[in-house]
Amino acid sequence: MQEHYPTREAIEAAHLRIKPFVHHTPVMASNSINEIIGAKLFLKCENFQKVGAFKYRGATNAVLMLTDAERRKGVATHSSGNHAQALALAARNNGLKAYIVMPENSSKVKMDAVKGYGAEVITCTPTQKAREETLAKVVERTGAIFIHPYNNFHIIAGQATAAKELIEEIPDLDIIMAPVGGGGLLSGTALATHYFSPDTKVIAGEPLNANDAWQAMQKGEVVEALPPDTIADGLLTSLGDKTFAIIRKHVAEIITVSEPEIIAAMRLIWERMKIIIEPSSAVPVAAAIKDRERLRGKRIGIIISGGNVDLSKLPFKYNLI
Repeated sequence: MQEHYPTREAIEAAHLRIKPFVHHTPVMASNSINEIIGAKLFLKCENFQKVGAFKYRGATNAVLMLTDAERRKGVATHSSGNHAQALALAARNNGLKAYIVMPENSSKVKMDAVKGYGAEVITCTPTQKAREETLAKVVERTGAIFIHPYNNFHIIAGQATAAKELIEEIPDLDIIMAPVGGGGLLSGTALATHYFSPDTKVIAGEPLNANDAWQAMQKGEVVEALPPDTIADGLLTSLGDKTFAIIRKHVAEIITVSEPEIIAAMRLIWERMKIIIEPSSAVPVAAAIKDRERLRGKRIGIIISGGNVDLSKLPFKYNLI
């Protein structure tokens, strides 16, 4: 499969293709957090991206790569939230219909946003099998083109552009960190780092309660983590064969973190930086805090994946810092 990976040229082309549609998000830092960790952290704030998450990059690239015949059929996908919003908006902005399968335990704020972008939402039970079976029925009914939320090379190339921008703005990073769920962001980050900053190491953060990627790295094959049980609702899915192949080759390490560690990291960013990040975004921050002795003195870029939080379910009861 390696010969089909998005190339350096494919990522550069994706960056130019989506540039008129996406925000060039800021890179932010906090002296107080740097002091806590003992390293210099540079946060690529995709929580300020359209739809509030990096997913809009990949969805936009995938929609723009459709043929005219495919565009007339519309698009469909399954997603716990951010890809759902991203594809719904990318479809609306390009005059396409969108059909989105969402697990019934998806964040209400994300489900409402998807409906607000004009997509048809179809709910299912929160398992990978249910997602795929429900989607198959939707595609059969509508003829829509399935845009996989992460196991799609156009998606991966689009997601890679966030790390590309980070590397261009903050050169000479020792480490780039990103969260991992299905692996679209992490595999794109790993490829962008490999092409544009080959001396930089890529490390992922993953919830301990949804650690299929960590298990896959140990076993050398895709593992479905059942049942995922984490506040990081954007990281509930298992790796795909495309994302795993890239991650296995280009990611140095996956650090798992507990639910209290995720919540404490999220609270730290909210309090010290005054920006809203969702639990999934806090996972690599939690990993950096957990491993701060080993990371001391390093220059670390972190992809803050999104900021879509259900404010009616704020979890701030842990403070481990």
